Amino acid sequence: MAISVLLPKILETTKSNLITEPSIAVIIPTYCEAENVEQLIRQIQRLHLNIKIIVVDDSSPDQTQHIVNKLNREFENILLVSRPKKLGLGTAITAGFRHALEFDPTPDFVITMDSDFSHNPNDIPRLVNIAKKGYNLVVGSRYVAGGKMKNWPLSRKIISRFANILATGAVGLRLNDFTSGFRCYSKDYIAKVVSKLHSTTYEIQIETIRQARLNEFQVKEIPITFINRKNGNSKLSSAEFLGFLTYVVGAIFSNFNLFFIRRSQTK
Repeated sequence: MAISVLLPKILETTKSNLITEPSIAVIIPTYCEAENVEQLIRQIQRLHLNIKIIVVDDSSPDQTQHIVNKLNREFENILLVSRPKKLGLGTAITAGFRHALEFDPTPDFVITMDSDFSHNPNDIPRLVNIAKKGYNLVVGSRYVAGGKMKNWPLSRKIISRFANILATGAVGLRLNDFTSGFRCYSKDYIAKVVSKLHSTTYEIQIETIRQARLNEFQVKEIPITFINRKNGNSKLSSAEFLGFLTYVVGAIFSNFNLFFIRRSQTK
């Protein structure tokens, strides 16, 4: 077959794939991630998805923002949201959600992930494929069959398990991994819930699942392998963990109050 005949067919197939392929926004909160951010963004680009990358940076004193701006000149699908100071993971994710909603058209799905390669970018298509089946929130889980953790110290494993036990009471939903930050949200979820999110730090992971339950959205877990960061330092401070505990305890009491109110109304 002549090249003049093949070329239009190839172009037509490529155009069709771009139209049917879901649009995705990936939110990456950063603070001092110059050692990781370029490699991470390049690996996401190699997925060849219909994707936009939102980097929410809290005025990192290293070269994080410089690297992201350089990459944006190369790829043109990166939005850098520069914030004046370190404002917390919760507000970073909420800011990313708001910026995703401002895209025209709105992305079909929004991914949240860490910037330190603890989440494997190659799992993004897996999360999206499950979300395409009608789930509004897909959680990459360390604690379902097939889920794993690598190179995590025992202290972090204990904290994570303890946090998930507390979260079960706070949310009232049967889930194995409430605290995983590797997730896929539907645009319907984002549009309805974003104005109801008030978390500042890591409690955002619990609040988003709680809002899914309160708004009757469908939640699904899939196994992932979580790998402890190789470069840079963990950003979880004692103050942020205390904020997480405060939110969870408050949510548990709120659930008890709601239970007793409903019980009294049925009598």
